[in-house]
Amino acid sequence: MPTGLKPSSSPIAVSFSLAESAANTFTEDRIDLQLNPLDNEVFVVQGINLDPTVPSAIAGTNTQIHVSLTSTSQSGVRNLSSPACLATSVMNIQADAASLVPFSRTSVDTPAAGVEYIGILATNDFFLQIEGTNNAGALFLSGRMWGYRATASSSIYAALVQSEVLSS
Repeated sequence: MPTGLKPSSSPIAVSFSLAESAANTFTEDRIDLQLNPLDNEVFVVQGINLDPTVPSAIAGTNTQIHVSLTSTSQSGVRNLSSPACLATSVMNIQADAASLVPFSRTSVDTPAAGVEYIGILATNDFFLQIEGTNNAGALFLSGRMWGYRATASSSIYAALVQSEVLSS
């Protein structure tokens, strides 16, 4: 458990989904965690599983789906180099006229041994981003995030909110 936080719930699983608004179009959605800011409530993220659909298999065309989960609203899909990004997944199909080769990259679903949490969400929501490249139709993301609610002292809560807002 992070120092300075007191758990206020048992473990919670938050399920979500997002579809591109049109094929190969950046789309973002806001997911409300319904935290209580009056009680300095935060969400301690322990694991995230992102499950994007497979990109289109089109001979001679490279296709891709890139998805991310972030603590703040973004103008594009992010990777783990962004401080606001908690999880990301990319699936590519590299193609030539004769063959198709799939590739996938994803951040780990749960933290490595000894790591107690992936991140702390101090504001009421988190954001999902999706964008495909060269696909025949709109793609889809589903997933789940695990964690628990906790309360923080006023100074720790203020620092967490400021850090989250500045990381956007």
